[in-house]
Amino acid sequence: MKAIGFHNPQPISAPDSLVELELPPPELRPHDLLVRIEAVSVNPVDVKVRASARPPAGTARVLGYDAAGTVEAVGPAVTLFKPGDVVFYAGALDRPGTNAELHAVDERVVGPKPATLSFAEAAALPLTSLTAWELLFDRLRVPHGKMNTEDALLIINGAGGVGSILTQIARRLTGLTVIATASRPETVAWCREMGAHHVIDHRQPLEEGLKGIGIPQLRYVASLTATDKHLPSIEASLAPHGALALIDDPVTLDVVPLKRKSIAVHWELMFTPTLYNTPDLIGQHRILSEVSGLVDRGVLRSTMREDFGPLNASNLRRAHAAVESGRSIGKAILSRH
Repeated sequence: MKAIGFHNPQPISAPDSLVELELPPPELRPHDLLVRIEAVSVNPVDVKVRASARPPAGTARVLGYDAAGTVEAVGPAVTLFKPGDVVFYAGALDRPGTNAELHAVDERVVGPKPATLSFAEAAALPLTSLTAWELLFDRLRVPHGKMNTEDALLIINGAGGVGSILTQIARRLTGLTVIATASRPETVAWCREMGAHHVIDHRQPLEEGLKGIGIPQLRYVASLTATDKHLPSIEASLAPHGALALIDDPVTLDVVPLKRKSIAVHWELMFTPTLYNTPDLIGQHRILSEVSGLVDRGVLRSTMREDFGPLNASNLRRAHAAVESGRSIGKAILSRH
């Protein structure tokens, strides 16, 4: 089968940073689906792994996590799907990726593709939806299904992939006042389009922006980038007994100043269940199924922003470069056709 991968970590400007490969079809584990990939999206994790992970000598690594496609075959223990079903999912960090014609994935982290979306539109959602959902309901422990109009959530980097869907979920499913950060006119407009009640500039101290909208302290912060840079402002902005959830990778993070306010700190990584085969692995199937239903009912929408064309090495390099720039909005998509 055709796939796209890399042999050595290189800058994305290098012509062989991502190359076309010919590989055997994947072998299925008992709970696996064999999916014919129709569309993928590119996430910051793709960029990080491509730039830092070195495959064993003489081998190549295939990247790609988000995908939408059609089930072609199933393993002997599969009960949730059958051949012909259309699905979307975010895969696993420790298995070959979705930048390929065919991909093997555990059914317990797969959901039914929203019927109202194209494959490309659907491929924008899985990884960021899982991250946002788990961050909001499992890490920050915002009550699910209870409209809480008394508290507020600050989302640092509201125009990114996770921020775009987190804004929608929080606005439409929790009743929280949603405050996003953005600094450019186009990102401010996108955050408002996603449903943010307020948008403040993250180039300025966050506490000043919050005071400017009359919310000097809040209960929840979702820090999606530059947490170490913003930590003093986060500490100043969180109310006592508040909660911070983050997804980025600061070299160090001194959370001792948060002690006086008894602030809870949580990391969110949606790959943890597949990395450790946790007992709640099937929870990701349930989340994606619920997200799919919410999309089809018009509650949530795709965060697809830019289509980079057919899935080939050249277009994938362009998409990686866009994500790596730190200026992308929403999600970057590539399709098989």
